[in-house]
Amino acid sequence: MKKLNREFYFREDVVEISRNLLGKIIYTHINHHLCGGMITETEAYAGITDKASHAYKGRRTKRTEIMYSPGGISYVYLCYGIHHLFNILTNVEEIPHAVLIRGIQPLEGITEMLKRRKQNKLLKNTCIGPGKVSQALGIDLQYNGVDLHGEEIWIEDHGISFSENQIKSGKRIGVEYAKEDALLPYRFWVH
Repeated sequence: MKKLNREFYFREDVVEISRNLLGKIIYTHINHHLCGGMITETEAYAGITDKASHAYKGRRTKRTEIMYSPGGISYVYLCYGIHHLFNILTNVEEIPHAVLIRGIQPLEGITEMLKRRKQNKLLKNTCIGPGKVSQALGIDLQYNGVDLHGEEIWIEDHGISFSENQIKSGKRIGVEYAKEDALLPYRFWVH
């Protein structure tokens, strides 16, 4: 098993990268706990041309400045003041593409993930939803801007692949404000 190389993240097509992340294994090593899971749901955000992106029209704020980093860096932000959402930056420096990790299948460190989620056993939705994923993996704002080639958060390719009919796509969730861009089939999940 090996960490994804930088070239994986530097590619231009964020939608393709989002789809390619399905089946990859995300790991965190936080507070001495190794946790990991297979990525089962993602959403692509295509930067300055995407009305649903935090960087639409080249917007640069204290929160979004990290989005202009090169691919392979984390972008974590707080949603509704409650949920930490973990994104993977893609493309090259100054092109603010990102992939939101919306769902994983827990594989490693499950006891710690359940403790973080305040659950006694794995449920179907334990790690379905981006806030739940971050909570289970121990990701919060202090992990914004982390290099995904380090020892805190990384993604590995274990050779898992899916057939065309196992992968579904559809509109993204919770971005109705983006009007027609909200309808783009930029969300991918394993059926």
